[in-house]
Amino acid sequence: MNQYAHVFKPIRIRGIDFKNRIEMAPPSPNRADRDGRVSKEFIDWFKPIAAGGTAIIHVGNSVIDRVESSDEERQLDVGTDGCILPLSQFVEMCENFGCQASLEINHCGKDSDPHKIGRPALSASAFVTPAEMGRAMAAGREPVATLEMDQEKIKETVEKYAMAAYRCQKAGMKICMIHGGHGNLISQFASKLYNKRTDEYGGSLENRARFCIEVLDAVRAKVGEGFVIEFRISADEIHPDGMHFEETLAFIELIKDKIDILHVSAGLHGEFEYMRNWWQNSMMDRMYNVHYAADIKKRFPDLLIATVGSIMNIKEAEEIIASGKADFVAMCRPLIADPEMPRKYAQGREDDHRPCIRCQHCGKRLVMPRVIGCAVNPLCANIDEFPYGKIPQADIKKKVAVIGSGPAGMQAALTLCDRGHHVTLYEKEVQLGGNLITASSPAFKVDMKDYQSYLLRQIEKSNTKVCLNTNATKEILDQQNFDALIIAVGADPLMPDIPGIEKSHVHWAPEGEMGKIALGEKTVIVGGGAIGIETAIELAQKGNDVTVIEMAKDLSNLFMTSSGTMQDLLEKVEQLKIPIINSAKLKTINDHDIEFEDLITGELKKIPADTVLMAVGMLPRIAQVDALRYSTPATETFVVGDAVEVGTIAEAVNNAFKIAVHL
Repeated sequence: MNQYAHVFKPIRIRGIDFKNRIEMAPPSPNRADRDGRVSKEFIDWFKPIAAGGTAIIHVGNSVIDRVESSDEERQLDVGTDGCILPLSQFVEMCENFGCQASLEINHCGKDSDPHKIGRPALSASAFVTPAEMGRAMAAGREPVATLEMDQEKIKETVEKYAMAAYRCQKAGMKICMIHGGHGNLISQFASKLYNKRTDEYGGSLENRARFCIEVLDAVRAKVGEGFVIEFRISADEIHPDGMHFEETLAFIELIKDKIDILHVSAGLHGEFEYMRNWWQNSMMDRMYNVHYAADIKKRFPDLLIATVGSIMNIKEAEEIIASGKADFVAMCRPLIADPEMPRKYAQGREDDHRPCIRCQHCGKRLVMPRVIGCAVNPLCANIDEFPYGKIPQADIKKKVAVIGSGPAGMQAALTLCDRGHHVTLYEKEVQLGGNLITASSPAFKVDMKDYQSYLLRQIEKSNTKVCLNTNATKEILDQQNFDALIIAVGADPLMPDIPGIEKSHVHWAPEGEMGKIALGEKTVIVGGGAIGIETAIELAQKGNDVTVIEMAKDLSNLFMTSSGTMQDLLEKVEQLKIPIINSAKLKTINDHDIEFEDLITGELKKIPADTVLMAVGMLPRIAQVDALRYSTPATETFVVGDAVEVGTIAEAVNNAFKIAVHL
């Protein structure tokens, strides 16, 4: 008996079969060619997801006119008939696996870069966007305001939406998603935040909805009755001046008979502080936006509803659908992390599911720009080299030692085993995990705990020989006569050379976070990066008196951390009333206080401290690396992860994979 009977129940809409209720929420993988066409690498990237059991794949931000609407590198263009033939190849690939191919048809309006498209961005009204203000400031130029669309341009754009959907149909698609949320063009007309018009497209909700209704009517007229229209909305734009939930319900009333599936998200795209409502990080609740979908389903029980937002696995999806909160569940990052997740759950292999850690590495790569990648699924960025996400067996099976069992070491060991090598994993501590143990220790880092558990299960299931509590010296390695060596010994905390650093009440921050040491009444954390702030939050939640000092003037410019945005961390700091002293340089640690220099005034100041936790950085274990690197021929020794350069879990995992998969 399938315990996920609801999520795997087929459904027919307009005579079209959907094999289950799992959608891939629309990613933009930066894999189209320079002309915005489907490429082989584009198809290869989506192939493991189609093969993994997902019912629908939506491709994100596919623009109806790349000359007027372009805000990403290598995004799909469905603005001319030249897209149809290459797009049909993507459709046929999906059909090989019983998966429905779909595009998220979009015009981003205000968020187009005027210097990229060579003209002002179009929108419902004329204004300067926050994104354009930032671009102009960085370039040292005057910002360019959006251009208000006249009625002739509106009519032309409505037709472009219809033609884009028609091209999807001509390519063989039976469904498409029209993007009406996140502050894209349709929602720029619908929302009072952007729409300041005084004609029949502005003012009342009925007028502001007119553009959307014209688009939906034009699309239906073009594609006919045997085609499924999914429509994406922001249930609430969150912005104080934006569209809120009650008005969204009234908006849905106006369009509900023109769509087949309502795809319910939240937040805005172009205003950073509201992005996290559609792109949640690990500081935020799982199933973050499901409550919106559930409330809409109650109000419109006959409308098919898709929900999206930090739905992390099939078990959560089953609960959502079984309880009637939605009819479809859309996931993006979890399917990037593990394209085979649906199949694994359907076959009872839940323990083999590789969990997403919501670290935002995938999105950061797109902004760089790079092709999309994943922190925990290194095949993601290398899919053109490994079609179907399959790792080939090594021609020559080698005896390989891996030193260190952090994320880099465990990933290296697993990849080597997949290749058929004979692997011995050495760990000097009594348990596997390395710095992943400390990274997953805060109570709020549930995603990281899941990933740690996954790696441990996979190591246990693999053919890896594990040697715990073993300091792998050169003598030990020489005795075993290994063919190759991967050194993943990680990094040590940086302890600056200042008076008092050797005192017994001075420790590395995660040791306090994990309860390995007794804390006094007044704890000072030195360093306001991710480790320091996460430690402060964890200790404050346990009732400890904590103060953070940091040399930087401002912490908000630290964009993404392993647990989310610095904005989210600082909001938590504010809720917990944790003092942060910026522009402060530690000078001396005394028995009952610390002395620091105020970098603005130059004054020396003191604050009480009977526990001092250091979080000022990490240093690669270079001495250990150098002691081991000649235990195999020089060309067969490789150093990975923090032992090379201190970085993120994404860098450690991907670096280790790239070495191990070619060994």
